[in-house]
Amino acid sequence: EVGILAKSYIDQGRLIPDDIMTRLVLSELKGLDQYNWLLDGFPRTVAQAEALDKECQIDTVIDLDVPFETIKCRLTARWIHPASGRVYNLEFSPPKMEGIDDITGEPLVQRDDDKPETVTKRLQAYDAQTKPVLEYYREKGLLKSFSGTETNKIWPHIYAFLQTKLPDVSQKDAATPR
Repeated sequence: EVGILAKSYIDQGRLIPDDIMTRLVLSELKGLDQYNWLLDGFPRTVAQAEALDKECQIDTVIDLDVPFETIKCRLTARWIHPASGRVYNLEFSPPKMEGIDDITGEPLVQRDDDKPETVTKRLQAYDAQTKPVLEYYREKGLLKSFSGTETNKIWPHIYAFLQTKLPDVSQKDAATPR
């Protein structure tokens, strides 16, 4: 039910409120204290960061400094096949026929949260709310920033940095999302 509530905010182009987001994330982190883990997009507010700090020891915060327009182009170019979940990107992984799933021939759709106006609203809200979070972690000496527009150019620098934090993580393990 909390996930359905969260989706309603996303579909409106709004960010999920702190209390809902914090409950979702912290419940997932319970029992993971013996593992290394990485959060993507959380915390996005100082209140979330403070709640996370009360529950977990944070070692490093990575900031991917990617231009607004790059992110907007990638997200608004994303189309999906609803039945299978296959994802296409018109820029770098387009379907063979525009608007049609390669395997079934069924129409592709754009998720509400990938529509240009929704993406713009979400990115503006995210930017305004996360600047204080970056400063919060910068002051704690935990923030490391990486700038760029292409994953294959940024990733080697991130991987080298993570090796200093987690030297026992192999390239294969690092490439496998959990």
